[in-house]
Amino acid sequence: MRTVHTLKELRTILRGYRRQGKTIGLVPTMGNLHEGHISLVRKAVESADIVVTSIFVNPMQFGATEDLDTYPRTLVEDQDKLAEAGNTLVFAPSAEEIYPEGLARHTRVIVPDVSEGHCGASRPGHFEGVATVVNMLFNMVQPDLAIFGEKDFQQLAVIRKMTHDLMLPIEIVGGPTVREPDGLAKSSRNGYLSAEERATAPVVYQTLQQVASHLADGRTDFQALEQEAVKRLSEAGLRPDYVNIVNSLTLKPANPADTELTVLVAAFLGTTRLIDNLSVSR
Repeated sequence: MRTVHTLKELRTILRGYRRQGKTIGLVPTMGNLHEGHISLVRKAVESADIVVTSIFVNPMQFGATEDLDTYPRTLVEDQDKLAEAGNTLVFAPSAEEIYPEGLARHTRVIVPDVSEGHCGASRPGHFEGVATVVNMLFNMVQPDLAIFGEKDFQQLAVIRKMTHDLMLPIEIVGGPTVREPDGLAKSSRNGYLSAEERATAPVVYQTLQQVASHLADGRTDFQALEQEAVKRLSEAGLRPDYVNIVNSLTLKPANPADTELTVLVAAFLGTTRLIDNLSVSR
């Protein structure tokens, strides 16, 4: 496995693979890799001849008060995990390599509709930053397919719409959420949790399961279900950002006629923002 830090190196290596007729898979990450990320790499290994994992903490998707400066950077450990998973190439550029003229002067990609609401409402500009950097990675790597985790459900929807709208010849593949034994979705930010907070965190998934069970049983009083979930999270000591029951395809508020539903949740536990989701077919 090789690691490169510049676009020139990346393109030189990938050009050789394309001449050999190799298919290329891309797994975009911000590093500090856990088993959820590695499951996406393994999925890419099954589907492509060459797998590129990008490691880049993208400043454009962080708000002014968010954890850009403290976000864990663990390149050496990440390289070991990727090599073991069968990854081919690591692309770990600097911010200067990606944004040579700075963020203020950089062209941005806006994906309307699915970027609105949920995390898009709580983190203004976040999905603009995600869409911009992912579009750049698509242009730099030119993969045949790209793998994204389903834990970031809205992000996956944003990437799918961007790829469709810009007519990019890339297959977008979702990877199932990987969980701890107690149900907590694996996340790089779980490392911020204190021992006491970590013991409380599984209530997020437990709450999702409860709502999903009610939906499967036919309940359609969605607003009441959302309020019940918010109450349960609050009573457990979390600060809910939102609990939203949506149409799985459009991410719009669900209506009783919808058969594919997703429950989206975001909540703060201490200073750590946790997100998760669960889908239900009715």
